[in-house]
Amino acid sequence: MAEYILEMRGVCKSFPGVKALDGVSLLVRKGSVHALMGENGAGKSTLMKCLFGLYSMDEGEIQYDGQTVRISSPFDALRRGISMVHQELQPIPERSIAENIFCGRYPTTLPGIIDHAKMNAETAEVLKKVGLDYDPELKLGALSVSQIQLVEIARAVSINARVVIMDEPTSSLTGGEVAKLFSIINALRDAGVAIIYISHKMDEILRISDEVTILRDGKLIGTWIAGELTTDLIITRMVGRQISNLFPPKENQPGETILEVKDFTSINPRSFRDVSFSLRKGEILGVAGLVGAQRTELMEGLFGLRATVSGRIIYNDEKFRCSRPKDAMDHGLAMLTEDRRQTGIFGVLSVSDNISMASIKKYLKYLVVLDKKRINTLVEDNIKKLSIKTPSIKTLIMSLSGGNQQKVIVSRWLANDPDVFIMDEPTRGIDVGAKYEIYCIIGDLAKQGKSIIMISSEMDELIGVADRIMVMCDGRVTGFVDGEDMNEETIMELATRYEKVDEKNA
Repeated sequence: MAEYILEMRGVCKSFPGVKALDGVSLLVRKGSVHALMGENGAGKSTLMKCLFGLYSMDEGEIQYDGQTVRISSPFDALRRGISMVHQELQPIPERSIAENIFCGRYPTTLPGIIDHAKMNAETAEVLKKVGLDYDPELKLGALSVSQIQLVEIARAVSINARVVIMDEPTSSLTGGEVAKLFSIINALRDAGVAIIYISHKMDEILRISDEVTILRDGKLIGTWIAGELTTDLIITRMVGRQISNLFPPKENQPGETILEVKDFTSINPRSFRDVSFSLRKGEILGVAGLVGAQRTELMEGLFGLRATVSGRIIYNDEKFRCSRPKDAMDHGLAMLTEDRRQTGIFGVLSVSDNISMASIKKYLKYLVVLDKKRINTLVEDNIKKLSIKTPSIKTLIMSLSGGNQQKVIVSRWLANDPDVFIMDEPTRGIDVGAKYEIYCIIGDLAKQGKSIIMISSEMDELIGVADRIMVMCDGRVTGFVDGEDMNEETIMELATRYEKVDEKNA
Protein backbone atom coordinates (compact mmCIF):
# COMPACT_ATOMS: atom_id res chain seq x y z
CA MET A 1 0.00 0.00 0.00
CA ALA A 2 1.33 3.45 -0.98
CA GLU A 3 2.55 5.67 1.86
CA TYR A 4 0.87 8.70 0.30
CA ILE A 5 -2.61 8.99 -1.19
CA LEU A 6 -1.49 12.08 -3.12
CA GLU A 7 1.90 13.05 -4.56
CA MET A 8 2.42 16.25 -6.53
CA ARG A 9 6.00 16.47 -7.78
CA GLY A 10 7.90 19.21 -9.64
CA VAL A 11 4.83 21.31 -10.36
CA CYS A 12 5.44 24.50 -12.39
CA LYS A 13 2.84 27.05 -13.45
CA SER A 14 3.34 30.46 -15.06
CA PHE A 15 1.02 33.34 -15.88
CA PRO A 16 1.92 36.38 -18.01
CA GLY A 17 4.74 38.10 -16.14
CA VAL A 18 4.60 35.77 -13.13
CA LYS A 19 6.00 32.31 -12.32
CA ALA A 20 3.44 31.23 -9.72
CA LEU A 21 4.90 27.75 -9.04
CA ASP A 22 8.52 26.70 -9.51
CA GLY A 23 9.12 22.97 -9.04
CA VAL A 24 6.79 22.53 -6.05
CA SER A 25 6.15 19.11 -4.50
CA LEU A 26 3.45 18.12 -2.00
CA LEU A 27 3.07 14.66 -0.41
CA VAL A 28 -0.13 13.94 1.53
CA ARG A 29 -0.86 10.88 3.66
CA LYS A 30 -4.22 9.13 3.87
CA GLY A 31 -6.19 10.02 7.02
CA SER A 32 -4.16 13.14 7.82
CA VAL A 33 -4.60 16.90 7.92
CA HIS A 34 -1.84 18.48 5.86
CA ALA A 35 -1.54 22.27 6.26
CA LEU A 36 -0.34 24.32 3.30
CA MET A 37 1.03 27.71 4.31
CA GLY A 38 2.71 30.77 2.85
CA GLU A 39 2.18 34.46 2.27
CA ASN A 40 -0.41 35.68 -0.23
CA GLY A 41 1.08 35.06 -3.65
CA ALA A 42 3.23 32.15 -2.40
CA GLY A 43 1.37 29.76 -4.74
CA LYS A 44 -0.88 27.82 -2.32
CA SER A 45 -4.18 28.38 -4.12
CA THR A 46 -2.52 28.00 -7.54
CA LEU A 47 -1.14 24.59 -6.53
CA MET A 48 -4.56 23.47 -5.34
CA LYS A 49 -6.24 24.74 -8.50
CA CYS A 50 -3.79 22.60 -10.48
CA LEU A 51 -4.81 19.62 -8.37
CA PHE A 52 -8.53 20.40 -8.78
CA GLY A 53 -8.30 20.78 -12.55
CA LEU A 54 -8.95 24.54 -12.67
CA TYR A 55 -5.43 25.15 -14.02
CA SER A 56 -3.30 22.91 -16.21
CA MET A 57 0.28 22.41 -15.02
CA ASP A 58 3.15 23.58 -17.23
CA GLU A 59 5.38 20.87 -15.73
CA GLY A 60 5.16 18.17 -13.06
CA GLU A 61 3.09 15.10 -12.29
CA ILE A 62 0.34 13.99 -9.94
CA GLN A 63 0.15 10.52 -8.43
CA TYR A 64 -3.17 9.73 -6.83
CA ASP A 65 -3.66 6.50 -4.89
CA GLY A 66 -0.47 5.07 -6.41
CA GLN A 67 -1.30 5.89 -10.03
CA THR A 68 -0.13 8.76 -12.24
CA VAL A 69 -3.15 10.83 -13.26
CA ARG A 70 -3.90 13.93 -15.27
CA ILE A 71 -6.83 15.92 -13.88
CA SER A 72 -8.40 17.86 -16.72
CA SER A 73 -11.29 19.65 -14.98
CA PRO A 74 -13.08 20.08 -11.65
CA PHE A 75 -15.63 17.51 -12.80
CA ASP A 76 -12.77 15.07 -13.37
CA ALA A 77 -11.41 15.83 -9.87
CA LEU A 78 -14.83 15.28 -8.25
CA ARG A 79 -15.26 12.03 -10.17
CA ARG A 80 -11.95 10.81 -8.72
CA GLY A 81 -12.96 11.79 -5.18
CA ILE A 82 -11.14 15.15 -4.83
CA SER A 83 -13.26 18.07 -3.63
CA MET A 84 -12.41 21.69 -2.84
CA VAL A 85 -13.79 24.43 -0.58
CA HIS A 86 -12.63 27.63 -2.28
CA GLN A 87 -11.30 30.69 -0.46
CA GLU A 88 -13.57 33.02 -2.42
CA LEU A 89 -17.14 31.80 -2.10
CA GLN A 90 -19.00 31.20 -5.35
CA PRO A 91 -22.63 30.74 -4.31
CA ILE A 92 -25.69 30.85 -6.57
CA PRO A 93 -27.84 32.99 -4.23
CA GLU A 94 -31.15 32.63 -6.09
CA ARG A 95 -31.04 28.82 -6.01
CA SER A 96 -31.75 26.57 -3.04
CA ILE A 97 -29.20 25.07 -0.67
CA ALA A 98 -29.84 21.66 -2.25
CA GLU A 99 -29.33 23.00 -5.78
CA ASN A 100 -26.05 24.63 -4.72
CA ILE A 101 -24.76 21.44 -3.06
CA PHE A 102 -25.62 19.26 -6.07
CA CYS A 103 -24.80 21.80 -8.79
CA GLY A 104 -23.38 19.95 -11.80
CA ARG A 105 -24.39 16.51 -10.55
CA TYR A 106 -28.14 16.64 -10.01
CA PRO A 107 -29.90 13.29 -9.43
CA THR A 108 -32.44 12.62 -12.20
CA THR A 109 -35.53 10.50 -12.71
CA LEU A 110 -35.34 10.62 -16.50
CA PRO A 111 -32.66 12.25 -18.67
CA GLY A 112 -32.91 16.00 -18.16
CA ILE A 113 -35.47 15.78 -15.32
CA ILE A 114 -34.11 16.55 -11.84
CA ASP A 115 -35.30 14.38 -8.96
CA HIS A 116 -35.89 17.21 -6.47
CA ALA A 117 -37.27 14.91 -3.77
CA LYS A 118 -34.14 12.75 -3.80
CA MET A 119 -31.87 15.80 -3.98
CA ASN A 120 -33.57 17.47 -0.99
CA ALA A 121 -33.51 14.24 1.03
CA GLU A 122 -29.80 13.67 0.36
CA THR A 123 -29.06 17.33 1.14
CA ALA A 124 -30.83 16.97 4.50
CA GLU A 125 -28.61 13.97 5.28
CA VAL A 126 -25.44 15.84 4.30
CA LEU A 127 -26.41 18.88 6.37
CA LYS A 128 -27.17 16.64 9.34
CA LYS A 129 -23.76 14.97 8.95
CA VAL A 130 -22.01 18.32 9.35
CA GLY A 131 -24.33 19.54 12.12
CA LEU A 132 -26.37 22.07 10.12
CA ASP A 133 -30.12 22.45 10.64
CA TYR A 134 -31.14 24.25 7.43
CA ASP A 135 -34.10 23.70 5.11
CA PRO A 136 -32.66 22.21 1.87
CA GLU A 137 -35.18 24.25 -0.15
CA LEU A 138 -34.16 27.59 1.41
CA LYS A 139 -32.55 30.05 -1.01
CA LEU A 140 -28.83 30.26 -0.38
CA GLY A 141 -28.99 34.05 -0.61
CA ALA A 142 -31.02 34.13 2.62
CA LEU A 143 -27.98 32.91 4.58
CA SER A 144 -25.12 34.95 6.04
CA VAL A 145 -21.57 34.73 4.67
CA SER A 146 -20.54 32.39 7.50
CA GLN A 147 -23.54 30.12 6.92
CA ILE A 148 -22.78 29.98 3.18
CA GLN A 149 -19.22 28.99 4.10
CA LEU A 150 -20.57 26.03 6.10
CA VAL A 151 -22.81 25.00 3.18
CA GLU A 152 -19.73 25.02 0.93
CA ILE A 153 -18.03 22.67 3.39
CA ALA A 154 -21.12 20.44 3.37
CA ARG A 155 -20.95 20.38 -0.42
CA ALA A 156 -17.33 19.19 -0.33
CA VAL A 157 -18.24 16.44 2.13
CA SER A 158 -21.29 15.37 0.07
CA ILE A 159 -19.31 13.60 -2.67
CA ASN A 160 -17.69 11.18 -0.21
CA ALA A 161 -14.29 12.51 -1.24
CA ARG A 162 -10.99 10.84 -0.37
CA VAL A 163 -9.11 14.16 -0.57
CA VAL A 164 -10.73 17.42 0.57
CA ILE A 165 -9.02 20.75 -0.08
CA MET A 166 -10.05 23.52 2.32
CA ASP A 167 -8.80 26.98 1.28
CA GLU A 168 -9.29 29.42 4.19
CA PRO A 169 -12.44 27.59 5.38
CA THR A 170 -12.75 29.57 8.64
CA SER A 171 -12.33 33.09 7.21
CA SER A 172 -15.98 33.92 7.95
CA LEU A 173 -16.70 31.57 10.87
CA THR A 174 -17.24 32.32 14.56
CA GLY A 175 -15.40 30.44 17.30
CA GLY A 176 -18.34 28.04 17.73
CA GLU A 177 -18.55 27.41 14.01
CA VAL A 178 -14.78 26.77 13.86
CA ALA A 179 -15.17 24.17 16.62
CA LYS A 180 -17.96 22.55 14.59
CA LEU A 181 -15.73 22.50 11.49
CA PHE A 182 -12.87 20.92 13.43
CA SER A 183 -15.17 18.14 14.65
CA ILE A 184 -16.11 17.50 11.00
CA ILE A 185 -12.43 17.43 10.01
CA ASN A 186 -11.58 15.01 12.83
CA ALA A 187 -14.40 12.69 11.75
CA LEU A 188 -13.19 12.78 8.14
CA ARG A 189 -9.60 12.09 9.24
CA ASP A 190 -10.76 9.13 11.33
CA ALA A 191 -12.57 7.81 8.25
CA GLY A 192 -9.29 7.87 6.28
CA VAL A 193 -9.94 11.07 4.31
CA ALA A 194 -6.93 13.31 3.59
CA ILE A 195 -7.48 17.03 4.27
CA ILE A 196 -5.31 19.72 2.66
CA TYR A 197 -5.87 22.74 4.88
CA ILE A 198 -4.88 26.28 3.85
CA SER A 199 -5.08 28.96 6.54
CA HIS A 200 -3.21 32.01 7.78
CA LYS A 201 -4.42 31.46 11.34
CA MET A 202 -1.50 30.00 13.27
CA ASP A 203 -3.55 28.72 16.20
CA GLU A 204 -5.75 26.72 13.83
CA ILE A 205 -2.77 25.18 12.06
CA LEU A 206 -1.15 24.08 15.30
CA ARG A 207 -4.46 22.71 16.65
CA ILE A 208 -5.70 20.69 13.70
CA SER A 209 -2.81 19.70 11.39
CA ASP A 210 -0.50 16.68 11.36
CA GLU A 211 2.04 18.03 8.87
CA VAL A 212 2.80 21.50 7.51
CA THR A 213 4.21 22.41 4.10
CA ILE A 214 5.39 26.00 3.58
CA LEU A 215 5.74 27.79 0.23
CA ARG A 216 7.42 31.12 -0.46
CA ASP A 217 7.38 33.00 -3.79
CA GLY A 218 6.18 29.92 -5.66
CA LYS A 219 8.88 27.62 -4.26
CA LEU A 220 8.84 24.83 -1.70
CA ILE A 221 10.53 25.77 1.58
CA GLY A 222 9.90 22.44 3.30
CA THR A 223 7.53 20.08 5.13
CA TRP A 224 7.52 19.58 8.92
CA ILE A 225 5.59 17.63 11.55
CA ALA A 226 3.15 20.14 13.04
CA GLY A 227 4.04 19.25 16.61
CA GLU A 228 7.64 20.40 16.01
CA LEU A 229 6.59 23.92 14.96
CA THR A 230 5.75 27.14 16.79
CA THR A 231 4.04 30.28 15.58
CA ASP A 232 7.36 32.14 15.40
CA LEU A 233 9.00 29.35 13.39
CA ILE A 234 6.11 29.23 10.91
CA ILE A 235 6.14 33.02 10.42
CA THR A 236 9.92 33.10 9.92
CA ARG A 237 9.80 30.31 7.34
CA MET A 238 6.82 31.88 5.57
CA VAL A 239 8.24 35.37 5.17
CA GLY A 240 11.95 34.55 5.21
CA ARG A 241 12.66 37.03 7.96
CA GLN A 242 11.98 37.56 11.65
CA ILE A 243 8.88 39.60 12.50
CA SER A 244 9.27 40.88 16.05
CA ASN A 245 5.93 42.68 16.25
CA LEU A 246 2.65 41.67 14.59
CA PHE A 247 1.35 45.26 14.78
CA PRO A 248 3.08 48.57 14.00
CA PRO A 249 3.36 51.18 16.79
CA LYS A 250 0.41 53.52 17.27
CA GLU A 251 1.73 56.94 16.25
CA ASN A 252 -1.51 58.72 15.32
CA GLN A 253 -2.92 61.51 17.49
CA PRO A 254 -6.76 61.62 17.51
CA GLY A 255 -8.10 65.18 17.42
CA GLU A 256 -11.51 66.82 17.42
CA THR A 257 -14.76 64.97 16.69
CA ILE A 258 -15.40 64.72 12.95
CA LEU A 259 -18.43 62.39 12.86
CA GLU A 260 -21.37 61.80 15.19
CA VAL A 261 -24.04 59.16 14.71
CA LYS A 262 -27.08 59.46 16.99
CA ASP A 263 -29.94 57.00 17.54
CA PHE A 264 -29.32 55.29 14.19
CA THR A 265 -32.00 52.63 13.51
CA SER A 266 -32.46 50.30 10.53
CA ILE A 267 -35.70 49.93 8.61
CA ASN A 268 -35.30 46.21 9.34
CA PRO A 269 -36.53 45.61 12.92
CA ARG A 270 -34.09 42.70 13.28
CA SER A 271 -31.06 44.81 12.43
CA PHE A 272 -29.26 47.68 14.23
CA ARG A 273 -31.23 50.04 16.46
CA ASP A 274 -30.65 53.18 18.55
CA VAL A 275 -26.93 53.20 17.75
CA SER A 276 -24.93 56.25 18.81
CA PHE A 277 -21.18 56.81 18.54
CA SER A 278 -18.63 59.45 17.61
CA LEU A 279 -15.42 59.39 15.59
CA ARG A 280 -12.45 61.74 16.02
CA LYS A 281 -10.12 63.05 13.36
CA GLY A 282 -7.11 60.75 13.02
CA GLU A 283 -8.73 58.05 15.17
CA ILE A 284 -8.90 54.32 14.47
CA LEU A 285 -12.22 53.12 15.90
CA GLY A 286 -12.50 49.34 16.06
CA VAL A 287 -15.90 47.63 15.87
CA ALA A 288 -16.15 44.25 17.60
CA GLY A 289 -18.96 41.73 17.93
CA LEU A 290 -19.94 38.18 17.12
CA VAL A 291 -21.68 37.07 13.91
CA GLY A 292 -25.19 38.54 13.96
CA ALA A 293 -24.15 41.66 15.89
CA GLN A 294 -25.14 43.75 12.82
CA ARG A 295 -21.76 45.51 12.53
CA THR A 296 -21.66 45.28 8.74
CA GLU A 297 -25.30 46.28 8.44
CA LEU A 298 -24.68 49.37 10.59
CA MET A 299 -21.77 50.52 8.45
CA GLU A 300 -23.71 49.82 5.24
CA GLY A 301 -26.49 51.99 6.67
CA LEU A 302 -23.99 54.74 7.40
CA PHE A 303 -22.71 54.50 3.82
CA GLY A 304 -26.19 54.62 2.29
CA LEU A 305 -26.39 50.96 1.30
CA ARG A 306 -29.21 50.18 3.77
CA ALA A 307 -32.35 52.13 4.59
CA THR A 308 -32.88 53.61 8.06
CA VAL A 309 -36.02 54.88 9.79
CA SER A 310 -34.50 57.21 12.36
CA GLY A 311 -31.28 58.73 13.56
CA ARG A 312 -28.93 61.58 12.67
CA ILE A 313 -25.50 61.83 11.08
CA ILE A 314 -23.50 64.94 11.94
CA TYR A 315 -20.36 65.31 9.85
CA ASN A 316 -18.00 68.25 10.33
CA ASP A 317 -20.67 69.91 12.52
CA GLU A 318 -23.28 69.68 9.77
CA LYS A 319 -26.25 67.32 9.68
CA PHE A 320 -26.66 65.32 6.48
CA ARG A 321 -28.86 62.52 5.20
CA CYS A 322 -27.18 59.58 3.53
CA SER A 323 -29.70 57.72 1.38
CA ARG A 324 -27.24 56.30 -1.19
CA PRO A 325 -23.49 55.66 -1.47
CA LYS A 326 -23.03 58.75 -3.67
CA ASP A 327 -24.19 60.92 -0.74
CA ALA A 328 -21.55 59.31 1.48
CA MET A 329 -18.82 59.67 -1.16
CA ASP A 330 -19.72 63.33 -1.76
CA HIS A 331 -19.26 63.98 1.96
CA GLY A 332 -15.82 62.35 2.07
CA LEU A 333 -16.65 58.80 3.20
CA ALA A 334 -15.18 55.61 1.70
CA MET A 335 -15.99 51.94 2.37
CA LEU A 336 -14.07 48.70 1.91
CA THR A 337 -16.69 45.95 1.94
CA GLU A 338 -16.42 42.62 3.77
CA ASP A 339 -16.67 40.37 0.70
CA ARG A 340 -13.76 41.46 -1.48
CA ARG A 341 -14.69 39.20 -4.40
CA GLN A 342 -18.44 39.89 -4.54
CA THR A 343 -18.63 43.59 -3.68
CA GLY A 344 -15.05 44.90 -3.73
CA ILE A 345 -13.07 44.18 -6.87
CA PHE A 346 -14.15 44.23 -10.50
CA GLY A 347 -12.52 40.89 -11.22
CA VAL A 348 -12.60 41.00 -15.03
CA LEU A 349 -11.11 44.52 -15.15
CA SER A 350 -7.49 45.61 -14.86
CA VAL A 351 -5.65 47.00 -11.86
CA SER A 352 -5.79 50.39 -13.56
CA ASP A 353 -9.56 50.24 -14.03
CA ASN A 354 -10.10 49.15 -10.44
CA ILE A 355 -7.98 51.96 -8.97
CA SER A 356 -9.50 54.74 -11.10
CA MET A 357 -13.13 53.57 -10.90
CA ALA A 358 -14.35 55.74 -7.99
CA SER A 359 -12.71 58.96 -9.23
CA ILE A 360 -13.18 58.52 -12.98
CA LYS A 361 -15.07 61.83 -13.36
CA LYS A 362 -11.92 63.73 -12.35
CA TYR A 363 -10.12 62.39 -15.41
CA LEU A 364 -12.52 63.39 -18.18
CA LYS A 365 -11.48 65.69 -21.00
CA TYR A 366 -14.24 67.59 -22.76
CA LEU A 367 -16.72 65.73 -20.48
CA VAL A 368 -16.59 62.54 -22.59
CA VAL A 369 -12.95 61.53 -23.21
CA LEU A 370 -10.80 59.83 -20.56
CA ASP A 371 -7.40 61.40 -19.89
CA LYS A 372 -5.46 58.13 -19.94
CA LYS A 373 -2.12 59.81 -19.26
CA ARG A 374 -3.36 61.28 -15.96
CA ILE A 375 -5.08 58.00 -15.05
CA ASN A 376 -1.84 56.07 -15.64
CA THR A 377 0.04 58.55 -13.44
CA LEU A 378 -2.55 58.11 -10.67
CA VAL A 379 -2.37 54.32 -10.90
CA GLU A 380 1.43 54.12 -11.00
CA ASP A 381 1.72 56.53 -8.04
CA ASN A 382 -0.64 54.38 -5.96
CA ILE A 383 1.10 51.15 -6.92
CA LYS A 384 4.37 52.66 -5.71
CA LYS A 385 2.87 54.27 -2.59
CA LEU A 386 1.15 51.09 -1.38
CA SER A 387 3.79 48.62 -2.72
CA ILE A 388 1.22 46.76 -4.83
CA LYS A 389 2.78 43.70 -6.48
CA THR A 390 1.45 43.43 -10.04
CA PRO A 391 3.15 42.61 -13.36
CA SER A 392 1.60 45.73 -14.92
CA ILE A 393 -1.25 48.20 -14.51
CA LYS A 394 -3.13 46.26 -17.20
CA THR A 395 -3.04 42.96 -15.27
CA LEU A 396 -6.50 41.65 -14.33
CA ILE A 397 -7.05 42.23 -10.62
CA MET A 398 -8.44 38.73 -10.09
CA SER A 399 -4.96 37.32 -10.82
CA LEU A 400 -3.43 39.21 -7.86
CA SER A 401 -3.13 37.84 -4.32
CA GLY A 402 -5.76 38.80 -1.75
CA GLY A 403 -3.48 41.27 0.00
CA ASN A 404 -2.65 43.08 -3.24
CA GLN A 405 -6.32 43.14 -4.24
CA GLN A 406 -7.08 44.82 -0.92
CA LYS A 407 -4.38 47.42 -1.52
CA VAL A 408 -5.89 48.17 -4.94
CA ILE A 409 -9.28 48.82 -3.31
CA VAL A 410 -7.65 51.13 -0.75
CA SER A 411 -5.96 52.94 -3.66
CA ARG A 412 -9.34 53.34 -5.37
CA TRP A 413 -10.68 55.25 -2.39
CA LEU A 414 -7.48 57.20 -1.80
CA ALA A 415 -7.94 58.72 -5.26
CA ASN A 416 -11.14 60.33 -3.89
CA ASP A 417 -9.21 61.80 -0.91
CA PRO A 418 -11.84 60.82 1.70
CA ASP A 419 -11.71 61.90 5.34
CA VAL A 420 -13.39 58.78 6.77
CA PHE A 421 -12.55 55.18 5.81
CA ILE A 422 -14.95 52.39 6.78
CA MET A 423 -13.03 49.09 6.56
CA ASP A 424 -15.02 45.87 6.98
CA GLU A 425 -12.70 42.91 7.72
CA PRO A 426 -9.77 44.52 5.83
CA THR A 427 -7.38 41.60 6.48
CA ARG A 428 -9.77 38.71 5.87
CA GLY A 429 -7.98 35.88 4.03
CA ILE A 430 -4.64 37.72 4.08
CA ASP A 431 -1.35 36.31 5.35
CA VAL A 432 0.65 37.66 8.27
CA GLY A 433 3.11 39.63 6.13
CA ALA A 434 0.40 41.31 4.04
CA LYS A 435 -1.63 41.95 7.19
CA TYR A 436 1.25 43.95 8.64
CA GLU A 437 1.38 46.02 5.45
CA ILE A 438 -2.39 46.72 5.69
CA TYR A 439 -1.97 47.71 9.35
CA CYS A 440 0.82 50.12 8.34
CA ILE A 441 -1.42 51.65 5.66
CA ILE A 442 -4.21 52.12 8.23
CA GLY A 443 -1.78 53.67 10.70
CA ASP A 444 -0.32 56.00 8.06
CA LEU A 445 -3.79 57.17 7.05
CA ALA A 446 -4.61 57.93 10.69
CA LYS A 447 -1.32 59.86 11.07
CA GLN A 448 -2.37 61.95 8.07
CA GLY A 449 -5.56 62.89 9.92
CA LYS A 450 -7.86 60.39 8.19
CA SER A 451 -10.42 58.71 10.45
CA ILE A 452 -10.82 54.92 10.30
CA ILE A 453 -13.73 52.71 11.33
CA MET A 454 -12.44 49.13 11.30
CA ILE A 455 -14.66 46.07 11.69
CA SER A 456 -12.80 42.88 12.57
CA SER A 457 -13.68 39.47 13.96
CA GLU A 458 -10.12 39.06 15.28
CA MET A 459 -9.95 40.61 18.73
CA ASP A 460 -6.14 40.66 18.86
CA GLU A 461 -6.18 42.66 15.62
CA LEU A 462 -8.57 45.25 17.03
CA ILE A 463 -6.58 45.52 20.25
CA GLY A 464 -3.31 45.85 18.31
CA VAL A 465 -4.51 48.47 15.82
CA ALA A 466 -7.45 50.47 17.23
CA ASP A 467 -7.34 53.47 19.58
CA ARG A 468 -10.81 52.64 20.88
CA ILE A 469 -13.23 49.75 20.35
CA MET A 470 -17.02 49.90 20.01
CA VAL A 471 -18.64 46.56 20.87
CA MET A 472 -21.99 45.45 19.43
CA CYS A 473 -24.39 42.65 20.27
CA ASP A 474 -27.73 41.86 18.67
CA GLY A 475 -27.93 45.11 16.73
CA ARG A 476 -27.04 47.56 19.48
CA VAL A 477 -23.93 49.07 21.04
CA THR A 478 -23.15 47.44 24.36
CA GLY A 479 -20.08 49.46 25.27
CA PHE A 480 -16.80 51.17 24.37
CA VAL A 481 -13.36 50.13 25.58
CA ASP A 482 -9.96 51.79 25.43
CA GLY A 483 -6.66 51.80 27.28
CA GLU A 484 -6.22 48.95 29.76
CA ASP A 485 -9.82 47.83 29.23
CA MET A 486 -8.96 46.74 25.66
CA ASN A 487 -8.61 43.04 26.40
CA GLU A 488 -10.35 39.93 25.09
CA GLU A 489 -12.25 39.23 28.30
CA THR A 490 -13.88 42.67 28.45
CA ILE A 491 -14.69 42.68 24.74
CA MET A 492 -16.22 39.19 24.87
CA GLU A 493 -18.34 40.10 27.88
CA LEU A 494 -19.76 43.08 25.99
CA ALA A 495 -20.14 41.06 22.77
CA THR A 496 -22.41 38.54 24.53
CA ARG A 497 -24.48 41.06 26.49
CA TYR A 498 -27.83 40.33 24.88
CA GLU A 499 -30.67 42.74 25.49
CA LYS A 500 -32.90 42.00 28.45
CA VAL A 501 -36.44 43.32 28.86
CA ASP A 502 -36.63 46.14 31.36
CA GLU A 503 -39.67 45.22 33.48
CA LYS A 504 -40.27 48.85 34.44
CA ASN A 505 -40.58 49.86 30.79
CA ALA A 506 -42.19 46.66 29.52
